[in-house]
Amino acid sequence: MTLPLRFPADWDGFAAQLPALLAGDADWTRDVGAQAALFGAPAQSHVQAWRPPEGWHDLGRRVAMHADDARYARLLAFARRLQREPGLWADVLDPDRRRLQSLARQVDREIHKMHAFVRFREVVDEHAARGRRHVAWFEPAHHILRAVAPFFVRRFAQHPWAILTPRGCLHWDGRRLTGAGPARREDAPPEDAGEALWLTYYRSIFNPARLKVAAMKREMPVRYWAQLPEAALIGELVRDAPQREGRMRGV
Repeated sequence: MTLPLRFPADWDGFAAQLPALLAGDADWTRDVGAQAALFGAPAQSHVQAWRPPEGWHDLGRRVAMHADDARYARLLAFARRLQREPGLWADVLDPDRRRLQSLARQVDREIHKMHAFVRFREVVDEHAARGRRHVAWFEPAHHILRAVAPFFVRRFAQHPWAILTPRGCLHWDGRRLTGAGPARREDAPPEDAGEALWLTYYRSIFNPARLKVAAMKREMPVRYWAQLPEAALIGELVRDAPQREGRMRGV
């Protein structure tokens, strides 16, 4: 039996087949990367029936969104250990569990950053309500589109929009959300007049007296800068910060 994923973050599909994988009644033939050996038949000694512990599905769902090619292999290997080792789930210092939790936290951070850093540009679209649509380009590090979709539907429910990414696209027409395949950066719209207004506002609210470059880079990692219009101003604002602070202080 082969168990293909419906999409990269298909935790439900993986979880449904996990008992068969643990029992050695199935194999996994997709998205195992260099870790295929972890999907060999499990040892039969001291193996109990699979009863996922509380919190397993939450952890697994988040790990499944990670870009690590070995994420499902890691989950399966840890599930096999849970079968053999009573009490393993309570060991918060176990290296395998800590690795899975690290992957999950990376996914959580990427979801938070996508919520914060998507920037829409308005384009003409004769098929959209009022003939306009808001389109954004974003490059998520992980497979998080399905996870972030409800946030954007709630926040921009009244406006047709599209989010284009190399991992897939989301389209909202005001009533229905649909998905599509990967996009290219050149598919995104160019700078618009509203963006120029946003940059003017961003420059005006910048406070040089509160500038902390290291903290700024932690909150707004450099890898996102190419996707943020305001990032084009950062070099200028940092360079001129001492002079602007001096003028604020009357120096």
